[in-house]
Amino acid sequence: MGMQLPREFTEKMKELLGAQYGDFFASYDQPRNFGLRVNTLKISTQEFEKLAPFHLKKIPWVENGYYYEEQDAPARHPFYYAGLYYLQEPSAMTPASVLKVRPGERVLDLCAAPGGKATELGAKLCAKGLLVANDISASRAKALLKNIEVFGIPNAFVTTAAPAVLARQFPAFFDKILVDAPCSGEGMFRKEAAAVKAWTADKPAVCAKQQKEILSSALEMLSPGGQLLYSTCTFSPEENEQVVAWVLRERRDMRLLDIPPYEGFAPGISKAAELKKCVRIFPHKMAGEGHFLALMQKAGTNGLPQESGFAETRPVGKMGKGSAIRGDEQAILTEFLSDVDMPMETARIEIRKGQAYYVPQYQSVRAGVPFLRNGLYLGELKKDRFEPSQSFAMALKKEQYAHTVDLDFSDERVVRYLKGETIAADTSGKGWRLVCVNGYPLGWGKAANGMLKNKYHAGWRMKY
Repeated sequence: MGMQLPREFTEKMKELLGAQYGDFFASYDQPRNFGLRVNTLKISTQEFEKLAPFHLKKIPWVENGYYYEEQDAPARHPFYYAGLYYLQEPSAMTPASVLKVRPGERVLDLCAAPGGKATELGAKLCAKGLLVANDISASRAKALLKNIEVFGIPNAFVTTAAPAVLARQFPAFFDKILVDAPCSGEGMFRKEAAAVKAWTADKPAVCAKQQKEILSSALEMLSPGGQLLYSTCTFSPEENEQVVAWVLRERRDMRLLDIPPYEGFAPGISKAAELKKCVRIFPHKMAGEGHFLALMQKAGTNGLPQESGFAETRPVGKMGKGSAIRGDEQAILTEFLSDVDMPMETARIEIRKGQAYYVPQYQSVRAGVPFLRNGLYLGELKKDRFEPSQSFAMALKKEQYAHTVDLDFSDERVVRYLKGETIAADTSGKGWRLVCVNGYPLGWGKAANGMLKNKYHAGWRMKY
């Protein structure tokens, strides 16, 4: 075996797995699995299978998950830039797949960066309701925000708050909460050598203390009747079944739910029959890395809290308050939006310091909550014009904008566009064009004299 595992870890796994330890240990000699998850907000799995030039094989326990081969290099393909999929380890797709989010719900991903699970939860909402995607690290949250924007999710509130701070703003508010907690990372040893180096024998106990603190805040934010999915990427019982048992002891209003079975899923490791409802994923049983899941529900009937800090959508009328909106600003934005056929309530459009936003269905009172983005950033109002944002382009469908340039992914102009170059375009007239690849938006360009001036986001450009 090429990988050197910590002795304390191997001894613990021998005790945990017994006769299965040999198979588990042998799995570390197997190659890792590569996975991508289709963005069903933009494309169906059936269309993706027809369109994508990759060697795809279904991940059987994730409806929109696929294995691919390393040589496919999907991170370098234009479809990746179009937000048609997210590259994610197969087992890590399971938590967001198990948490059954419905359009219009209020959903929280409490430890969300870099966005693998948040993007799936947002796609399930179908642009309705609210996704709060939080990560306490502002630097990690920037990557989270980019992935949410690439996916075209318009109804996200991206925050960088400590869980306790959020809990004060969102008491008993969320229908669904996902807590993919910071953990000792034992399940990622085969995938990431850095996880092995970072592990110590006392790390599981340290992580378990933090996990309980995070869950305490999360449970305060869960509405009556709401569901919480707790997950880790570790094998340690201290961070898994023992944390869930602590929740059930401390919170008599919480109960464990059954998770839909799959032939490779292993039950929770515990003498308590209730904890066997938890699910473990082992690399010797399934084509994925190690993971743990527990689905819990709070007692009561789900409903919008009265004192939540949020209000329902305001009636359609003038553009939202934000900062003061001058008549010329509104006229400029209205003129641009006349070419947009995207369902949008004018009451939810806010202009702040010359920047226009489309805020989510539930309006937050943000005092004391640090955040990167509330809703969809539409663009910037200049002196006499409106410049649409990259995130606005990603949230649109081709048919929702009047002026488009659509290129096949094999067209060399696609890569040149993604690198920030001016390209030739078969388009008459002047003005903004939504640049698409095989019908899926990539970003903006400005047409003039048969050329397309590049307006692709400089920070997102292809670097190779």
